[in-house]
Amino acid sequence: MIELAATILLCVGGFFYFAGTLGLLRFPDVYSRLHSLAKADNLGLGCILLGLAIQEESLAAALKLVLIWPLALTASAAVSYAIARHADALAIKPWRSREQK
Repeated sequence: MIELAATILLCVGGFFYFAGTLGLLRFPDVYSRLHSLAKADNLGLGCILLGLAIQEESLAAALKLVLIWPLALTASAAVSYAIARHADALAIKPWRSREQK
């Protein structure tokens, strides 16, 4: 049962990584790309780390794996904010559809 749960979490995490990468490649501007990466990749990382943690036999190693996630969430938020602020300082405007212009 643990193997099945770990496999499902790893596959779900891989799906979210794929979705984030697809968003990075397909979205039109820096702001929507940041949104895609911040949301999908952080959720993908959480699922993968949980999948690895429940497979781990040592409680200490499992806790170390789980503690990686909040650190990555904090780093991702800080880096995303810095990139968005720099894009704003360079006067990069958010993309708008033709109907909104």
